Amino acid sequence: MIRSVAAMLALLCMSPVTTESVEVRGRGAVGLEPFACTDTPRSTVVQRVCYDTERRHLLVNVGGAYAEFCRLPAATFQAFVTAPSMGRFYRQHLASAEAQFACSDTDEN
Repeated sequence: MIRSVAAMLALLCMSPVTTESVEVRGRGAVGLEPFACTDTPRSTVVQRVCYDTERRHLLVNVGGAYAEFCRLPAATFQAFVTAPSMGRFYRQHLASAEAQFACSDTDEN
């Protein structure tokens, strides 16, 4: 038993540290280091949201694909995650305002 635990700890210490990244539509791989992510089991449309408060950068998994929104105010993010219907809020306030929150090449990944 002790040998098994010691072996697992040794393997864990020798394993390379990898950071999760996701493929974002139109951007490619985006590392999730600066984001706080949460799954959204109460929504049938939105599976996961990741928000970087400092950069006001949102990643949303809708239907298995990630979309991103830059310069999204924290108040809008809070309204999104507390909305009675996250899917409806996404369609009405985020997807419909995609140009307003579009990320440019100068926005960091």
